[in-house]
Amino acid sequence: MKISYHWLKNYIDTDLSIDEIAAVLTNIGLEIEGVEKVGGAKEYLQNVIVGHVLSTEKHPNADKLKITQIDFGNGEPLQIVCGAPNVAAGQKVAVARIGAVLPTPDGESFKIKKAKIRGEESNGMICSEVELGIGEDHSGILVLPEEYTPGTPMSDYTTSHEDHLLEIGLTPNRADAMSHYGVARDLFAALKIRGKQAHLKPRTTHYPTESKGKNPFEIEVVDSKLAPRYAGVYLENIKVKPSPEWLQNDLRTIGLSPINNVVDITNYILHDLGQPLHAFDAAKIAGKKVIVKTLPEGTSFKTLDGVERKLKGHELMICDAEKPMCMAGVFGGADAGITEQTTEIFLESAYFDPVTIRKGAKAHGLNTDASFRFERGIDPTITVEGLQKAVELLVKYADAEIASDITDLYPNPIQDFKVSLRLTKVKQILGVEIAHETIKDILKVLDIEIEHETEEKLDLIVPSYRVDVQREIDLIEEILRIYGYDNIEIPNKVSFSIIKTEGINKEKVEDFVARQLNAFGFHEAMNNSMIKREYEKIFEFPEGEFVEMLNPLSADLAVMRRSLITGLLENVVFNLNRRHHDIKLFEFGKVYTKTASAYTETRQLGIILSGNTTTESWTQHNRKTSFFDLKGIVNQIFSRLHLRINKEVPTQDQNLSDGIELFAGDVALGYMGVVDKKLAKKLDINQEVYYAQLNWDTVLDLASKQQLKYKEISKFPSSRRDLALLLDENVKYEDLYKKAFGTKNDLLKAVNLFDVYEGDKLPAGKKSYALSFILQDENKTLNDQEIDAFMKNLIKMYEKDFGATLR
Repeated sequence: MKISYHWLKNYIDTDLSIDEIAAVLTNIGLEIEGVEKVGGAKEYLQNVIVGHVLSTEKHPNADKLKITQIDFGNGEPLQIVCGAPNVAAGQKVAVARIGAVLPTPDGESFKIKKAKIRGEESNGMICSEVELGIGEDHSGILVLPEEYTPGTPMSDYTTSHEDHLLEIGLTPNRADAMSHYGVARDLFAALKIRGKQAHLKPRTTHYPTESKGKNPFEIEVVDSKLAPRYAGVYLENIKVKPSPEWLQNDLRTIGLSPINNVVDITNYILHDLGQPLHAFDAAKIAGKKVIVKTLPEGTSFKTLDGVERKLKGHELMICDAEKPMCMAGVFGGADAGITEQTTEIFLESAYFDPVTIRKGAKAHGLNTDASFRFERGIDPTITVEGLQKAVELLVKYADAEIASDITDLYPNPIQDFKVSLRLTKVKQILGVEIAHETIKDILKVLDIEIEHETEEKLDLIVPSYRVDVQREIDLIEEILRIYGYDNIEIPNKVSFSIIKTEGINKEKVEDFVARQLNAFGFHEAMNNSMIKREYEKIFEFPEGEFVEMLNPLSADLAVMRRSLITGLLENVVFNLNRRHHDIKLFEFGKVYTKTASAYTETRQLGIILSGNTTTESWTQHNRKTSFFDLKGIVNQIFSRLHLRINKEVPTQDQNLSDGIELFAGDVALGYMGVVDKKLAKKLDINQEVYYAQLNWDTVLDLASKQQLKYKEISKFPSSRRDLALLLDENVKYEDLYKKAFGTKNDLLKAVNLFDVYEGDKLPAGKKSYALSFILQDENKTLNDQEIDAFMKNLIKMYEKDFGATLR
């Protein structure tokens, strides 16, 4: 949000510098993201004169440049090359002629010289607001009012206006600070509590009290829940013309381009008080009726930008007796807008339901200054005050005549919030004791009224414009930010108690596994749960449907993800496009599925691996990652959680060309495999990618049932024996592994497959496995006889069950 320092000073008197004010605002939660000086000294403008554009033609050697002929009233037109998209014949423009000196944004200056641009002579520069140092608009040249005289210095029309622009990173909950008055009010509260000299000027209007008669426009609000308050007034004999210079300067400072006095005044009130207004050309309102209602789905409505839109059926519309005129709180219509021919207006001011406005704005991808405020909740008490101030300015600067009383429909006034505050809770949360009188002073400057008071508790009435303060903890936050975060001392020691808990801490387990994956060289990814609708066709998922967003932010965020693979493969593409080919990523996240009977939401762990196992080095050769690298990582995770996989079956996931599903008993823990090459090709991935997805909720549930056991490290050495077995090619290592541990002999500690051979030196249909076996007795040192007995028994089982022979 942009705030003008000059404008802000209309409401607050203080001796603080702009930097000191910025520091205070940041300290109270209105974070200043930047302070920029705007405007310039008048001597710059003395070297810039008004020119009349006689003609424009395309530059022969540049598509985006135009050759213009500019008249300065002396009968000697000059040729100037201009790259602005909005330059056109007939305009009055500000021209810096040869020798003029203009400011730069960094406080320096540059001199205009005669030049050749792409082979064509240019005798000056047609300027924008930014180049003149009088505004923020750099989208095109500054187009001057028609009455400006060619050859006249710009300094004759523009006074010196120097200001500072404050960029505030406004959080969505601070609806009360979405205006210059709101910021000034918050700044004053902090300065007063902190003992700084400051004075908050009252909001004033000089609206005539005598009756102007009944409003000739009949106003009807069909559903007062959608429009709790709606006010309007009729003005006639309007003269649409340029706004006064002070108003144009204020709007330019915050990045708005002046249009005409009527539109500029409504914009001014929006940024001044935070109350959006809308002006309708009264002559275009059919039947002299203003009806606030919703319209059927599919109704056509043309907005001010010329776009024909189909309504969804939930938008709140401002209509006349025949047609919609405006999407309430969002965007005006093309058929009732203000033009230079407008002589009478109906001016509205309202409080609309925030949820309704947000749904309407998002449904059509519209984000306006008005919708930004209505969506978050404006102050319902200033609806009429904002209207009165706008009328006062229209009378003064547009020669308007007030032709009716203000109609104010407010059947069910919005109530203030009642909240209780325990004073002991303030100390408990903040860790320091703030004097009760100081707390009450803070509440008072924040317009929070004390309804009832005891030694332990305050019963408070919070004004309705503070939509973010409805709980006790919100009040404590308000006290803290005004009191000052910097005033809370850091204690010299921290005391806490260790409490024994039952079960496992899911967050700690997740953090433990994340750190383990970090140690393996993985980085954590955090992707959006909403994905592109087109993924329904690109990816293959089991039965069930995508959960669709009723009000998607964009086409790229239209449905909820069915698997973590969608986001992680996007991450792979992102990295590959930047020539980073060795990828190790993991993500904890939820996936969503819609079935015929219910919606499901489960938490998953996704792991993706691609490229080389190690970075390039002269000490070792690169090795491509494989499925077994991924399997080893997954096994490590299960091992650390004391879970054992006892069954592996081919995966049914269609996004993987090869892979296995993992089970602990009959419980599915997840799956892993190679990403299907056809899928990878659709996403422009040209290297092998390995993916695993674990059912994290299930893993945690099983892990919580495991009892942690400690045992002493054996004092006795282990022994290793190797076997080279000739086997049928259909025998799996998994079966050999299980058979070895099925001997019910506690001596066997580990089995490992360290070599596989298949070749022409072996009989057809055969392969060779080399396995190692680790044996150890916890109570004594094994002798050769015991080891040999175990191995002979194992060999007999392998010969009998698998037809194995020793090589």
